[in-house]
Amino acid sequence: MSLSVFVAATMLGQSAFSLGVAQPVANAPDVAYAELSAGEAHAAVTKLEANGAARSDDPATLINLGAAYARAGQPDKAIAVTRAAVQTPIRYDLELADGSWTDSRDAARRALQSMKSARALAAR
Repeated sequence: MSLSVFVAATMLGQSAFSLGVAQPVANAPDVAYAELSAGEAHAAVTKLEANGAARSDDPATLINLGAAYARAGQPDKAIAVTRAAVQTPIRYDLELADGSWTDSRDAARRALQSMKSARALAAR
């Protein structure tokens, strides 16, 4: 079973990433992919928080929690959690929606930069 992740790059509705793990992951955590892909950000936040995502060191879980917070209008939490995804010691390759592959830390950095850019635009 492959782990799929969904990253909402910004709060402004830019295209999101759809990510998958390079190797199948046994006992992969539920990263609220279904909720995020259905546009149900609040449901994704609820599920991820209930599963302890904020205390996780899994980059896919943290990226998705950041995406859910961003979509739910909580930019400060989104940035903090996505920063944690950048800093986690766990790394693996993720497949982007366009079929390219990237390191999970790179995906988190890109999501973080998009969130910061969106926040700066919103503040103007």
